[in-house]
Amino acid sequence: MNFSTPSGFTFGSSLEVYDWISGFINMERGQSIRSFRLDRMKILADLGGNPETCAPAIHVAGSKGKGSVTGMATAILNKAGFLCSSYFSPHVMDFRERLSLGTHFFDENTYCIAGDELRRITETLINSGNREYSIFNKENENGEEPTFFELITLWYFLCSRAAKVNAMAVETGMGGRLDATNIIEPLVSVITIIELEHTEILGDTIAAIAGEKAGIIKNGRPALVAGQKDEALKVFQKKAGETGSPLFYFPEWGEIDDLRLKKEGSCFNLKLKNPIDGAIHNFKDLFLPIPGENQVENAGLAIMAVKIAFPEIPENAIRKALEEFSIPARFQRVLSDPVFIIDGAHTCRSAESVLKTFRYLYGNGGVLIFGCADGKDVKAMASLFLPCFSRIIITRPGTFKKSSPEGVYEVFCQLAPVGESKPEILFIPETEKALNLALELGRTLNLPILGTGSFYLAGELHKAL
Repeated sequence: MNFSTPSGFTFGSSLEVYDWISGFINMERGQSIRSFRLDRMKILADLGGNPETCAPAIHVAGSKGKGSVTGMATAILNKAGFLCSSYFSPHVMDFRERLSLGTHFFDENTYCIAGDELRRITETLINSGNREYSIFNKENENGEEPTFFELITLWYFLCSRAAKVNAMAVETGMGGRLDATNIIEPLVSVITIIELEHTEILGDTIAAIAGEKAGIIKNGRPALVAGQKDEALKVFQKKAGETGSPLFYFPEWGEIDDLRLKKEGSCFNLKLKNPIDGAIHNFKDLFLPIPGENQVENAGLAIMAVKIAFPEIPENAIRKALEEFSIPARFQRVLSDPVFIIDGAHTCRSAESVLKTFRYLYGNGGVLIFGCADGKDVKAMASLFLPCFSRIIITRPGTFKKSSPEGVYEVFCQLAPVGESKPEILFIPETEKALNLALELGRTLNLPILGTGSFYLAGELHKAL
């Protein structure tokens, strides 16, 4: 592919920039393992004047909850008077969700200015005969063009610098050690719960995956870790020891109690000991407009991360930020008649959390729309969902990632209970048709609906609605 553009060319919209980036090999559609290389990302950033250093950052990795933690940290910082940008992966409804300014998108001029700079950097690399850039030449045995994720990550840093932000909250894409975002030196690294995920890339044990996530822990910089299985915690403790990084294990520093779940959200108390200044913080009756114990735990991590990075953040900013917080596809009620909840849960533990909250608020026997990408533990998730729904519709979670909905349908059918408790299981690969049937069933039978299994499915459902 020829990535050159005419002399004097400038982007006219953020969509033009995104379409141009999408023309590159897309890591998320299945590149080789060697696509994960920080040397390429560092060269890209160096040519851009290292925009990743434009502001202090909070870096978040993990198997589940990292997007929520990133979003809540951003909301708190902006409510406290910072101009904080955020980086997420993937997006649900709009690609600009990936790189945004607080609760809003960057303005179009910022996206375009940063896009022009990104294009200039990329063309310099690809068209240059400089041997220093030979890793970007596909004719080189070890060479590959920049990946989609590398370029969109650099675009985010360039946008943040152009907007003159004074804080950043950055979520990793996959893993951590070789993730394109791992060129930053954050004020604090946060690692959420670890599960088996992306095993073909990250490894097939909890310890191996934890090792990849631990790669975001930087020399001498504090690391905040959510409650973990022992094999994951040992990896993080070892990494912190090797890097001289203070390790703060959230269960030892934070306590959540008096959790009250409502359809409108979650009320809870939080007690934190700030490891930086030793202060005890008692937050009473916090409210988060997302129901779920897992989201409350994410809120606790976000608050503690911000307090480690910026100890002077006032309680009022934290309280108001949580009260006003919203994020797509996290137990998001998109309709009330019938009740329709969309969640991007794609691991066993996240599915279990969503199901627990859904059953608590809406009971058993509802309608499930389920679709997931390849590489997920379908058997485990099917075993969770099958006893709890009377109608289950298996569909395709979009086309961005490879999926095998026929195979998912077969797994659900094989594991379904026999007799009267067996749910009706339908295979409708077209998402819009699946949605229409779910809505019809929900309305005629007065049943709540849950759409889950993938953030990509969540995005397709949003589009269809």
